[in-house]
Amino acid sequence: MQVRMGAVIEIGTGSLRADDVVAVARDGAPVGLSAAARAAIVESRARVDALAASPVPAYGISTGFGALATKHIPPERRTALQRSLIRSHAAGSGPEVEREVVRALMLLRLRTLATGRTGIAPATADALAGLLNAGLTPVVPEYGSLGCSGDLAPLAAVALVLTGEGSVRDRSGELVPAAEALPAAGITPVVLAEKEGLALINGTDGMLGMLVLACADLRSLVRHADLAAALSVEALLGTDRVFAADLQALRPHPGQADAAENLRALLAGSPVVASHAGPDDPRVQDAYSLRCAPQVAGAVRDTLAHAVTVAERELAAAIDNPVVLPDGRVESNGNFHGAPVGYVLDFLAIAAADLASISERRTDRLLDAHRSHGLPPFLAADPGVDSGYMIAQYTAAGIVSELKRLAVPASVDSIPSSGMQEDHVSMGWHAGRKLRRAVDGLRRVMAIEILTAARGLDLRAPLTPAPGTGAVVAALRERVPGPGPDRHLSPDLDAAVEAVASGELLAAAEGVVGALK
Repeated sequence: MQVRMGAVIEIGTGSLRADDVVAVARDGAPVGLSAAARAAIVESRARVDALAASPVPAYGISTGFGALATKHIPPERRTALQRSLIRSHAAGSGPEVEREVVRALMLLRLRTLATGRTGIAPATADALAGLLNAGLTPVVPEYGSLGCSGDLAPLAAVALVLTGEGSVRDRSGELVPAAEALPAAGITPVVLAEKEGLALINGTDGMLGMLVLACADLRSLVRHADLAAALSVEALLGTDRVFAADLQALRPHPGQADAAENLRALLAGSPVVASHAGPDDPRVQDAYSLRCAPQVAGAVRDTLAHAVTVAERELAAAIDNPVVLPDGRVESNGNFHGAPVGYVLDFLAIAAADLASISERRTDRLLDAHRSHGLPPFLAADPGVDSGYMIAQYTAAGIVSELKRLAVPASVDSIPSSGMQEDHVSMGWHAGRKLRRAVDGLRRVMAIEILTAARGLDLRAPLTPAPGTGAVVAALRERVPGPGPDRHLSPDLDAAVEAVASGELLAAAEGVVGALK
């Protein structure tokens, strides 16, 4: 994990920018509470302390939780209640969740604490910020959240570390007991008072963190989809006429317009396209995977725009139960339900699967001598002796098949829990987990198409690609050699994936044609 020096991201009582979430989760940006947030925390804590001293039971403060909410807990047992809540809810299982997801989850919980709607103690909020700034990442198992009453088990794993139990990964990735790591970082383990256990675990922060990170990745990948499509259009001797602005305007979806504009920019001045643009070309129209590229990539953009809107609303939300309202009331609510986030996580998985599917179809077309308009079978140097990129398409097809399975929605699969008190849950955490795998698969399928189309363009010599697509091919050739006899292909695939992930191919194109939409 890289550590950004300076540039402290201030956590206030209001919304948080998605870019700040990415900076903390991926780049290690430091965080701090604003003066307004600290004042709001102190004020709401005072209200909770007053209710704790009252003889009238208040949920989450002087009662049990969930199905045990009717049981009154005497003052002398409430510290034990909080400790038991965290220990019992830290019941996750399975492999460790990725560091960036855990850091996003921690930041987003801190943001809700900073609103002053949770009743957390200032020292507890400071300890959570301290974990982030020290680069200590609690070990969070993958399974345990149903996406309702919050991401309970994942958040409890973080809360457990705040109390000095559980384990963390330090900045170098070494596994360290929390009891050792916290004092070494100058963090005092917290003793949770009334309401604090619920305040730490009753949120949708895990699924929201995964949504924010996925949106950041997909904003890049949808532009890579246009790069890949433009390369394939050229390599397959396709036409750019179908991307004309007046044709696209007949169906006024904003994402479609942006994708078509990108394709026009990338293909502008292409000698390959010009070589067959005259009346002698016998083909009437290109295959759907070429002709409909902006319609599909555009629909993905519009789906992504909706997901970003949901994420922005959630980044302004205060998710807890009960909540401390500005007038001092402490009220139960259902805002912890993950449906709004779960739906768009599922929706994005559908969009990612379809964008990968159309990409794989173009890859397959490039490799088929019957449909590639003069390219050698499988783009092999010596067909028969060499297999070229035959099995690269197998890899893409296998990933696309997996993405179709991952596109099955999690958010419709409610399983009742907690003695039927929590009788309808969102499964939003699971939607987020499968979306992360879908984004990774989409990136790999895109990389395979770019690798394949670039080879096809090389084989069109002496014809040359457009300036924009030519810059992409040149950048790729810094990592992957051009056509030649078969060699170990996996390293080439991995190099192409890294070139997509780093954004260097996109930067090469934009250096020529300007920023893509």
